[in-house]
Amino acid sequence: MEHLLHYVWKHKLFPLKVLQTTKGLPVEVIDSGLQNPNAGPDFFNAKLKIDGTLWVGNIEIHTHASDWFRHGHNCDKAYDSVILHVVGEADEEITRTNGGQIPQLVLACPENVQSHYHELCVADQYPACHPVLASLPKLTVHSWLTALQTERLEQKAQLIAQRLEHCNNNWEDAFFITLARNFGFGLNGDAFETWAGLLPFRAMDKHRNDLFQIEAFFYGLAGLFEDTFRKKEQEDEYSLRLCKEFRYLQRKFEITQVMDATLWRFLRLRPENFPHIRLAQLAYLYQKGDKLFSRLLEAETLAEVRKLLDARTSSYWENHYLFGRLSAKKEKTVGEKSQNLIVINTLIPFLYTYGLHKADERMCERAGRFLEELKAEDNHIIRAWSDAGLPVVTAADSQALIQLQKEYCDKRKCLFCRFGYEYLRHK
Repeated sequence: MEHLLHYVWKHKLFPLKVLQTTKGLPVEVIDSGLQNPNAGPDFFNAKLKIDGTLWVGNIEIHTHASDWFRHGHNCDKAYDSVILHVVGEADEEITRTNGGQIPQLVLACPENVQSHYHELCVADQYPACHPVLASLPKLTVHSWLTALQTERLEQKAQLIAQRLEHCNNNWEDAFFITLARNFGFGLNGDAFETWAGLLPFRAMDKHRNDLFQIEAFFYGLAGLFEDTFRKKEQEDEYSLRLCKEFRYLQRKFEITQVMDATLWRFLRLRPENFPHIRLAQLAYLYQKGDKLFSRLLEAETLAEVRKLLDARTSSYWENHYLFGRLSAKKEKTVGEKSQNLIVINTLIPFLYTYGLHKADERMCERAGRFLEELKAEDNHIIRAWSDAGLPVVTAADSQALIQLQKEYCDKRKCLFCRFGYEYLRHK
């Protein structure tokens, strides 16, 4: 009930009569204030008149007035700035820390809002708000999707900041760890990030011109040479040479920790997505040139980006998907759709984050431009929104809708969604 009262107050869905405090004083709401998602009063800097006197301050909202005491607000000076307590039921008078009383307003949630909200909560069709989507004004849709796109980039920027801290603010290392995670394409994402976190980048830099040694580092640290994982029938001359090289590098650089290879997942994976192939492609990219992130920062077009991210493999993997098992000869490249996902989930967030870090609006704008130039992703989330009547054309659209699904629909936060707002008001 309380979250509905928040919604009614925020959007001023008040009854068509004079609002009054519990003591009968008239209330005129000039500005409902700015909603606070953190600790403290629910709305900041509200402006209203109580019995003709102008008040500016904060608003707190509860289902029952007694919740004020149950939450300890009467002992918290942060709530002394509350000028009005909005409640569903005024079962008690409330006070500030100095004992002074705070005016209270009983606010009822309109029946149509309650019934429509219940519909959204129990709907078994996705998205729940589909009946109104096709009729929404283009400006409403565009403005909300733009906000969601920015929200998603900000969220990814926070994750990048955490990786940067882990990498002692080395952008190249953090970029490669993120790139590796996204080479897992969902199913092996966590495993690839765990693996990349073990890579001794400065040691590998000394052998960067030798693809064989980079592969030795990569497969060795992935745990693929450990006795608990390696099968006798998968041993061949190449894998044994790689294993021997890794043991040498392991002693040389005093590497003590390797990954638990049981973390890798193979079930229901297409062979092109096997960890062995993705590791080979990452080794190719790592060996291909130093400072990959710096060179990508300089790329002004998607064509330049694609050229830099053109990942292949050493010749061994052209007729193998696993060690020791021959397959038909095929060059293992990263397909266009997969490359697009790498650009969307790795390069673009890093461009945006680095642009914020350097206060360079051009980089942030380039990140947005790349999203607009790429085709929309194709997955069950995007197809559901498209079937419901929303036009989904670019990656900017699809990224916004993924954010909407994960942060609003899945969490049933319809009251915080612009589409949910339109559903509650106009259905």
